[in-house]
Amino acid sequence: MTSSAAAATTVVPEDIADLLGEVGIFTAAGEPVKFKELWDQKEGVAVVALLRHFGCFCSWELALALRESKEKFDSAGVKLIAVGIGTPDRAQILAEKLPFPLDSLYCDPDHKAYNVLGLFYGIRRTLFSIASTKAFSRQLTNPVKNYTIKATPDDKSGVFQQGGMFVFKGKELLYARKDEGSGDHAPLDDIFNIVSPSVVSTH
Repeated sequence: MTSSAAAATTVVPEDIADLLGEVGIFTAAGEPVKFKELWDQKEGVAVVALLRHFGCFCSWELALALRESKEKFDSAGVKLIAVGIGTPDRAQILAEKLPFPLDSLYCDPDHKAYNVLGLFYGIRRTLFSIASTKAFSRQLTNPVKNYTIKATPDDKSGVFQQGGMFVFKGKELLYARKDEGSGDHAPLDDIFNIVSPSVVSTH
């Protein structure tokens, strides 16, 4: 696991890769898929970014940062997997308007993966945390272009769900970070520092 102070306190089960691997989600095109099918379970390096719901501007903010970093991930041989809460039609709104590559975007309408990973949930973290206050301020001063609340899922049970960031090499967990509140995203520089030596060691 990473030595990052922010991630060091994140506790997940030792067999988290196996548990997560059996969780069924959907591609942005609506095809069912299990996590274990998304990257090489022996040596593949994957960054699994769990967004909030597709209608949250924090999700768009993180998705934009991931999109801008995708070329760097691709050149390092790292699989980028962005998962959001909502149905495929809502994922497609984000993918079209942001835009974001459909082949890296997945849907977890029942937030099953979020439950398995033990990610935070609740109105307090969503609306009243320090992170959420900063996120709201960013959206007011520097809004994400083309953002629309229309991507919010009809099932509102997931709107108070927080996200997180995880890095795997095969089934080995290299990095785990649970967002403390809305907009509390993992620093991508930390992610690059984790994946770079991992990719080198596989060759």
